[in-house]
Amino acid sequence: MTKPDLAPIALDDLDLRILDILQSDSSLTNQELAQKVHASPPTVFRRVRRLRTQGYITREVAILSPEKLGAGLTAIVEITLDVQTAEELDAFEADIIGADAIQQCYRVSPGPDFLLIIQLPDMPAYHELAHRLFTSKKNVRNVRTFFAIHRSKFETRLPLLKR
Repeated sequence: MTKPDLAPIALDDLDLRILDILQSDSSLTNQELAQKVHASPPTVFRRVRRLRTQGYITREVAILSPEKLGAGLTAIVEITLDVQTAEELDAFEADIIGADAIQQCYRVSPGPDFLLIIQLPDMPAYHELAHRLFTSKKNVRNVRTFFAIHRSKFETRLPLLKR
């Protein structure tokens, strides 16, 4: 999260190289990262700390294999609410984001109100989640679910453009 009392920084070429490499492998030591970006370890350490403080790096995680961990069913779900006031949208969103199976939640426009990406073990788990979070809610008008049969691409990298 960006700190409100800090002036935003202009990203230079070194910052972009650091961010690019960290997107591929954030487990590198500071020494290894410095070697890859051709800068000194103290400089890289200061830059990474500044990039975190400024909110360019929001968190670092391990990306796990859903299939190996028993969550091989991917559902892409469109949700349309009956009443779309700010309060109703906020209430629905607050209700569903606590579900661990929901990996991503987007408010979208036009079309449905929400688009969800869900990882589950199997179809019975989907039915239980759909009933608990969608079909039992009075304000949910429409639920449309697509089940992924093949994933061609999954990427977390952002394209970094020189500003």
